[in-house]
Amino acid sequence: MENNKIINTEKLPPEVQNKFIPYLKLMSDIHKDHLISVFIYGSAAGKNYIPKISDINSVFVFKNLAFASLTDSLKMVSMGISKRIAAPLFLTKEHIETSLDVFPIEFFDMKENYILLYGTDFLFALTIKEEHIRLFCEQQIKGKLIRIRQAYLEVGLKKKGMEALLKESLNSLIPVFRNLIRLKGKKPPIEKSEIIKQLCQEFELDENVFLPIYKDTSNDEKIANQEVVVFIEKYLDQIKKLAVGVDQL
Repeated sequence: MENNKIINTEKLPPEVQNKFIPYLKLMSDIHKDHLISVFIYGSAAGKNYIPKISDINSVFVFKNLAFASLTDSLKMVSMGISKRIAAPLFLTKEHIETSLDVFPIEFFDMKENYILLYGTDFLFALTIKEEHIRLFCEQQIKGKLIRIRQAYLEVGLKKKGMEALLKESLNSLIPVFRNLIRLKGKKPPIEKSEIIKQLCQEFELDENVFLPIYKDTSNDEKIANQEVVVFIEKYLDQIKKLAVGVDQL
């Protein structure tokens, strides 16, 4: 890859530029003409990048993707991980275009915050249907509802592990919450606690159920100094209410 083919480097945070551009050049030497597009997405493409803490997430788009392309990249990817360059997503244009209904949130989040560094900008022209986002959100919410009920049946008598399960469940739903706010025609906040607050406002939920779970760090099988089972019941009620609200969107 010639230097003049790499674009938009001035838009990158300085540390991202210093780490990723040499990485991109070496990766392009490996894949040559098979590589048709490269972009960075997430915090490394915006103001939320924190040096030495944030990962650098990227997508490499290929004409055709053979297993050899993965094998040939192993050493470079390993080197990148040591510098907080996450293992890149290797995709083809066809895979992107035929996966928008399956991964609408992931591609919408990429499309919302990315920087094209090389080749064709496939993301700009992507159309992600709101109904696909809604269906994905509904599936995730109802799936979490089922999982929490099942987990309570499995470990309820032991009274261990439920706090961690609640925290994992809530944190995994934050991207879903962001997109539900979008479906309400609003721009979601950046901070997770603010996302929770706005979701509760939009869907008439009780933030005093979600926020204590999100903020709790004690790992003592209690939430806000109450037995975790109290919050399991409240959490299930709120998630069930949210599922009904999403179904009616």
